[in-house]
Amino acid sequence: MEEVRQVSDMQVAVLIPCYNEEMTIEKVITDWKQALPGATIYVYDNNSDDRTAEVALRTGAAVGYEPEKGKGNVIRRMFEEIQADCYILTDGDDTYSADKALDLLRGIREGADMVIGDRLSTTYYEENKKKTHAFGNRLVQRLINQLFHTNIPDVMTGCRALNRKFVKRFQPQSNGFEIETEMTIFALQSGMAIRSVPILYRDRPEGSKSKIHAIRDGVRILHTMWKMYWRESLKIRKKSGRKQGCSRGTPQ
Repeated sequence: MEEVRQVSDMQVAVLIPCYNEEMTIEKVITDWKQALPGATIYVYDNNSDDRTAEVALRTGAAVGYEPEKGKGNVIRRMFEEIQADCYILTDGDDTYSADKALDLLRGIREGADMVIGDRLSTTYYEENKKKTHAFGNRLVQRLINQLFHTNIPDVMTGCRALNRKFVKRFQPQSNGFEIETEMTIFALQSGMAIRSVPILYRDRPEGSKSKIHAIRDGVRILHTMWKMYWRESLKIRKKSGRKQGCSRGTPQ
């Protein structure tokens, strides 16, 4: 409880983008309320055709709506509409445990701009036994770490904490699940302080279905990564060219 009191002066928003999560959303809201009693829980419904929004309202969450399908579209609207000192993103499918909530908050309080909830270092979940998912996670992780000379343990996690500076500077371009990769690369390119916290990731409950299409979304993620890397490289080359032009001076 002492740690909860220590962060009580922060305005904390837990952001849960949702599409057809009627089965799990009540438990997710309840878990995060218990972990962070002073936080406001926001559920934004992404044009679900089940009772996700109704259950979220009944459980005490603030509910918003984004009709344009895609996780990136939902997160963009949330960032535009919600004001807080610290934003915690999590999913509505009950795969991310709330038991590390205070660790995520502590990282922001101590100066990090983004705190990553690292699924890959400590847990081996059933979904990762699918070869396409395991391969995709590791491929993107290794490529980003090599391209940006860093060592991020989990670049595509759906659970992370962000400070106000990050949220208000970040202008999402992604429409779908590539949004997590875009956030990670944006933080790296902006020179922001990044921390990671090992978290528990669990399998979806029986009857709950993943919304990710491994091949289609994998291609989008790789395209986003390459596009952002190329744009940054182009900026650096242009800046270098201008400096070299200035250094030549004016002929006498």
